Amino acid sequence: MTPQTLAQRAYAQTAAPTRTPRDTEYEAISKITHRLKAAAARHKTDFGAFVQALHENRRLWSVLANGVADSDNALPNDLRARIFYLAEFTEQHSSQILSNKASVEPLLEINMAVLKGLRQMGAN
Repeated sequence: MTPQTLAQRAYAQTAAPTRTPRDTEYEAISKITHRLKAAAARHKTDFGAFVQALHENRRLWSVLANGVADSDNALPNDLRARIFYLAEFTEQHSSQILSNKASVEPLLEINMAVLKGLRQMGAN
């Protein structure tokens, strides 16, 4: 290998971004929240996309609930309990939305609050 090739490979390896689990979690929640917000804005013209976005949000919260229910989870018990509660709320509230008994806004607010919290944790 030439010195230039070695230098390029070394630089390329250090230039690759380091992703933490928190970064991955933030990105997933952000994408799902964006999709849910966009689908909610056009739910009268594309109800199928709205239902799909609600389903993705439910699935996200199910994954989060399973994560905090794991006995090996390192988060404080109080935070784990709050996340589990929010997952249960999301499940029930989503059903109410689909029955036209509730608005999607609380789900968006919850997701945005979680994103804000993750951003603040990452800054520390």
